[in-house]
Amino acid sequence: MSSDTRSAILTAAERLYAARGFADVTLRDIVAEANVNLAAVNYHFGSKDELITELFVSRSLATNRERLNELKAAELAGGGSAPIEEVLRALVGPTLRGCLGADQQRSDAARFMIRASVEAIAPIRKIRNREIDHLRKFAAAMRRALPGVGEVEIFWGLHFALAMAHQTIRDGERLQKLSDGRCDLDDIDGVIDRVVDVAAAALCTAAKTDKPAARRGR
Repeated sequence: MSSDTRSAILTAAERLYAARGFADVTLRDIVAEANVNLAAVNYHFGSKDELITELFVSRSLATNRERLNELKAAELAGGGSAPIEEVLRALVGPTLRGCLGADQQRSDAARFMIRASVEAIAPIRKIRNREIDHLRKFAAAMRRALPGVGEVEIFWGLHFALAMAHQTIRDGERLQKLSDGRCDLDDIDGVIDRVVDVAAAALCTAAKTDKPAARRGR
C-alpha cells in the first residue's frame, strides 16, 4: 500500500539520520533501509530536503502541541494566568525531556531532533524561522505573568530560555567533561529546573530594573 511505503521511508530515514546525521545519509541508503525503490522516495517526497522537512515538521508539531497543552493547563490552574516559572517550564520542558536522558533510552525520534538541533541544516532553519505562532502564545502568557516587564524584554527572555535549552542539548557532552560529570544531564527534571530558574530570575530582574526607555526600545 502507498501509505505503508511512505511510512516505511519516513521510519527508515529517521532511524538513519538519527544514527549518522544528515550529511552522511543518502537517498540510496534510505531506500535500502526501507526496502523500497528510489522512485518511491521521489514520488512521495520529491527530494532529500523535502523528506527531512516532513520529518522535522511532524516532530516539531508534536513538541509544540505538548508545549501548548502544558501552558493551557498551567494557565487554567492559575485562573487565566500562570506564574512565569510555569510558563517557562511549559516552553522548555518538552524539548529537554525529549532530547536528554540516557543515550540508550532515547528513541529514534529524540535522536533525530538532537541531530536537527546540532546540525541545523538549511531546510530545518527555514522551518524554525517561520514557525513562530506558538511562540507568540508563550510571549503573551509571559506578559500576563509579568505585566511590569516591557514587551522587548519579554521577547529577549523567551529567546534566551530557548537558547539555554538548545545549547544544553547541543553541548551537553562538553558540559559533562568540563564538570567532570558533576553536571548530571540524566537528571532531566533538575536540568529543566535550572533553565527555568535562570530565565525567570532574569525576567524578574528586568521587571525591577528601571532601564532607560531608549534602551528598552532598541
